[in-house]
Amino acid sequence: MTDIAIQARGLTKRFGTLVAVNAVDLTVPRAHVYGFLGPNGSGKSTTIRMLCGLLTPSAGTIEVLGLSIPRQAEQLKRRIGYMTQKFSLFDDLSVRQNLEFLATVQGLSRHDTRTRVDELLLRYHLDDRQPQLAGTLSGGQKQRLALAGAVVHRPELLFLDEPTSAVDPESRRDFWEKLFELADEGTTILVSSHYMDEAERCHRLAILDNGNLVADGTPRDLTAKLQGRTFLVRTDSPRRAKQVLDTQPGVLSVAQIGNELRVLMTDTHPNADLLRGKLAGVGADVDVQPVEPNLEDVFVVATRRHASQQEQPA
Repeated sequence: MTDIAIQARGLTKRFGTLVAVNAVDLTVPRAHVYGFLGPNGSGKSTTIRMLCGLLTPSAGTIEVLGLSIPRQAEQLKRRIGYMTQKFSLFDDLSVRQNLEFLATVQGLSRHDTRTRVDELLLRYHLDDRQPQLAGTLSGGQKQRLALAGAVVHRPELLFLDEPTSAVDPESRRDFWEKLFELADEGTTILVSSHYMDEAERCHRLAILDNGNLVADGTPRDLTAKLQGRTFLVRTDSPRRAKQVLDTQPGVLSVAQIGNELRVLMTDTHPNADLLRGKLAGVGADVDVQPVEPNLEDVFVVATRRHASQQEQPA
């Protein structure tokens, strides 16, 4: 399937008795930004390492860019890029030297290396930093340099493992603009993150929880499934209101945001009047309004549903 970059079925990884990734099915379309959303320890990094051939799965099948992984992992190396959250740079080499070294490792000729490095320095706003040692760059500059290094050989597929965890919000926004530029040029990008706002940017995303795939789809499709189940409660006594709602049947979660409460209800009790009735004793000034669901709501529903299924007796 030429329109599919990655297809995995039953992907599983065990470390002794620990199941780090449990029977995950994935389909990643070409030229898409595909997100992995989940907390630390959810299996995102382990899954990425299996997909790019760095880790052998305990079970399941993987096909990446038409190659069977891990059997054809060596053939895959020159067709992919890989960037980790720790920015694998040589601190004692200059910005230019880092890119030249990575280009040489990827087999570019001397002429192609010079041309490509010049292009990347301009594209990632590092041309005025060429002689500066990589170890002295700011977090955002290191991030741009690491991305430039990961794409120096023009990979068809780019793996990014929590690449924005150590940079400021402005650098994160600029970084995502670069990712969409790459996708527009035909590069498939698989990026892991635990930031909800980043996940909302993806063309499609998977939510992982304790090694299990608990949701998969476009951000719009995933949030649409929760339509009518999220409410905003405004009250002069938000802490007291939260205590009341936390104990009510039909209320899945209550999160305080400043002086407001964001309430997520189960699909059997999506009713604003019910909430108003429960809060009648809290105070006279209580306002309950429906709001649009977001990916945080999707994450709460997906992970709690999976947890409740795990707790059910066999």
